[in-house]
Amino acid sequence: MKRTNHRNGILAEYLALAYLSLKGYRLVALRYKTPVGEVDLIMRRGHTLAFIEVKARTQASTAAESIHAKNQARVMRAAQHFLTCHPAYADYQVRFDAVLIAWYKRPHHMPHAFSM
Repeated sequence: MKRTNHRNGILAEYLALAYLSLKGYRLVALRYKTPVGEVDLIMRRGHTLAFIEVKARTQASTAAESIHAKNQARVMRAAQHFLTCHPAYADYQVRFDAVLIAWYKRPHHMPHAFSM
């Protein structure tokens, strides 16, 4: 079960990556891990840097509900770490997005899903 969930999570990240690439986003980092947290996707479009949490569930509504305060804090800590380690992005607008994956449906991109 755990292995299947992990495999589904990786598949969801690649689906989100493909979907956002079609929308004009460019990959900066995939599964960016730090000692203080991790981010599923870091993508840029123009002068905007998006830190993206990807959630896959059977329904989009349950995927949205699974992005709770603990997930948000983890992503924000990792984002601060990334920005500290990559000063080239210091002048970019920073945004926290979510991509909800409901199997056999089009991904749902939520810009500004949460904020600091």
